[in-house]
Amino acid sequence: MQKLGKKPNRKNLDLNSCALSAADVTELASLLPFLPELEEINLSWNGCVGGTLKVLTVHLHHVNLLKVLRLNNCRLTAEDVTSLGEAFEIVPQLEELDLSWNSNIGGKLSLLTKKLRKGCKIKLLKITDCNLTAKDGESLAEILNVIPNLEVLDVSINKHISCSMKVIAQDLKNVPGLKELNLHMCGLKQDSLQGLDTALQHLAELRKLDISCNKEIGGGFKDSTAHLASLKNLEVLDLHQCCVTEEDMTVLSQVIPLLSSLQELNLSSNKNVGVSSNPLLGRLRFLPKLKSVAISNCCLHEESFSSLAEAALHLPELEILDLSWNKCVGGNLKLLWGALKLATEIQVLRLSSCNLVAEDLALLTLLMQDGHLARLRKLDLSYNNNISDEGWVVFCQGLAVFKELSELDVSLRPSSCRDCGTWFSELLAALTKLPALAELGMQRWVLSESQRKRLESFNQDNKRNIRFDC
Repeated sequence: MQKLGKKPNRKNLDLNSCALSAADVTELASLLPFLPELEEINLSWNGCVGGTLKVLTVHLHHVNLLKVLRLNNCRLTAEDVTSLGEAFEIVPQLEELDLSWNSNIGGKLSLLTKKLRKGCKIKLLKITDCNLTAKDGESLAEILNVIPNLEVLDVSINKHISCSMKVIAQDLKNVPGLKELNLHMCGLKQDSLQGLDTALQHLAELRKLDISCNKEIGGGFKDSTAHLASLKNLEVLDLHQCCVTEEDMTVLSQVIPLLSSLQELNLSSNKNVGVSSNPLLGRLRFLPKLKSVAISNCCLHEESFSSLAEAALHLPELEILDLSWNKCVGGNLKLLWGALKLATEIQVLRLSSCNLVAEDLALLTLLMQDGHLARLRKLDLSYNNNISDEGWVVFCQGLAVFKELSELDVSLRPSSCRDCGTWFSELLAALTKLPALAELGMQRWVLSESQRKRLESFNQDNKRNIRFDC
């Protein structure tokens, strides 16, 4: 461990991203008999582990208290998967298994799953981006019968398991304690959504549901939300980039406001959120526990933006608000004036590519000076090319009030560039008064030679370590 620059720990063997060689794995295996208290092994992001796992697994009986095994991005082979399956009997306490980003697992998952026995204690299973096939999906469905304690299932970025989603959904009833289900980018279709909705009636403990980036489920929500509203414990719902239709929005506007425990809602990249006449955004007022609302790239128009602004008055715990890529925000940020004054917990505000103008920045500056937005940590104002130099001057003059700001992005669009104006001096002056700032995005702003030298010497002169992304 010392050789690899890690601190020794008899319970946690963390060798993540250590460029291990096959010889290192062999040496590690020889150490296991001397680590009977070991509870966690993390070999992730070590490509040379692939093809050598058997050397390690045959010694796992020495660490029968092992609870966590992380092997993501290790280039595991079919032989490795077989060896791991054979080791299940000698690690009876295993609760977490992460095999993500091992593309060779695809088509071979049964080599692992057929070794699992009823009563297995696994609570977390992650198989993200493993090139799983429809057959693997069926194998996954089968093991849901033998891992009743499962709480987290992540099979995201496996586009081919959609064909077996119906059978997976049928067996989800065997894991009633499931708290997180991640099906991001799984190639789901409308019939997959119908099967999933049926399964939700058995998942009363579900806290997080991610079905984002499944474009072909658009149009299916109108027939598949009967049980979604029953998830009274649901805290996170991610539906971004699902191509929801206007009919879907009509149904979702009735269902989502009933999710009384909801804390995070992501509807981004669904254009019908902003253009349909449904009242969903206005009804967010019935979800007072919301902490994060992402409505980026939703084609909001002034009416829908106004509805959101009114609803935000009733979201006292709001911490993250993402309105990026909605052009109607520009010139209309004043509609959020009341909500931003009341949002004492807000920490992240994303307004990228919102067609902002100088008046919008003046509003933010005024809010700052009045003591609002005091906890803001991340502010994204990138891709707003219409802001005048005068607007930036006013903003930078008031910037020093953001004492907790750690990230600021004022980059321009990729297709453009502009000379830094007189506001640059105001910006540098403000940075000296922002102790938490660690990252400043200024892409495509053209600095003069003297400005660049001032920027380069800033960290040294002020004993800071700000990363300037220019």
